Amino acid sequence: MERHEIETFLTLAEELHFTRTAERLLVSPGRVSQTIKKLERRVGGALFERSNRRVALTPVGRELHAELRPAYQQVQQAFANASAACRGLGGVLRVGFSAPWCGDLIVRAAEEFRARHPRCTVEFHEVTFTAAFTALRADVLDMLIKELPSDGAEFAVGPLLFSERRALVVPASHHIAAQETISQEDTALLPLITPAGVSQEFLDVLYPQRTPGGRIISRGPEAVAWQEILSLVGAGQGATTASMRAAAYHGRPDVVYLPYDGAPPVDYAPMWLKGGESAELQAFVGILLEFSATR
Repeated sequence: MERHEIETFLTLAEELHFTRTAERLLVSPGRVSQTIKKLERRVGGALFERSNRRVALTPVGRELHAELRPAYQQVQQAFANASAACRGLGGVLRVGFSAPWCGDLIVRAAEEFRARHPRCTVEFHEVTFTAAFTALRADVLDMLIKELPSDGAEFAVGPLLFSERRALVVPASHHIAAQETISQEDTALLPLITPAGVSQEFLDVLYPQRTPGGRIISRGPEAVAWQEILSLVGAGQGATTASMRAAAYHGRPDVVYLPYDGAPPVDYAPMWLKGGESAELQAFVGILLEFSATR
């Protein structure tokens, strides 16, 4: 297939209107119709159902669109990356982070990034839980650095940057707060306060419903932001999970961070929308890896 044929098919599949497709491609509606008919002869069947009132993809057309669109986007991204490499990197890279220690890493890496690529600027923004992935989907951010897992199959996950020891955050007034460490079975002693609106996969990894021994972990209230969760913990309404490093950044007199013995760590990695792997993003991820190795 030639490039104009691919673009015509994909645009018509999006618009489902010959005139609007022609306007977007700066050609005549007749040219659009001719191109589609040519593709249909090559395929051996109809790709679109046409009537006076509507245009719709046929089952064959839907299958072709599902397979062709990501491949075409990948080709476009490859050419964009090659072009960026030839002219030198430039522009603004918008990076979000979920925890202050991730923000610290971004600031250090951004300084080196600007030194190597003077035409590039890094903007960094604190975002938490659901808002982080909403910002990626809405093209408000180009990349996130946060705890795994990601929030869906549409996100690409980069290399692991670092891992932190897992902790249970408990009310300072609870008797368990006197312990130096806890086991995963101890998680069932208090209701677990969770972030609102996150994916089930995220909850399963960081806010489990059962201990490894099978004990049920009851659910406490939900909250949208991290400081809200800590306030609920401090008020004695339950416990929550975090990385042990959070104690140095979010210490409060009414909560205690207890490290787990033998629990999996909390892993942090960069994430972005698939198809959004610009040359600037790839270069910044490389620098993040350099700095995280010496962290």
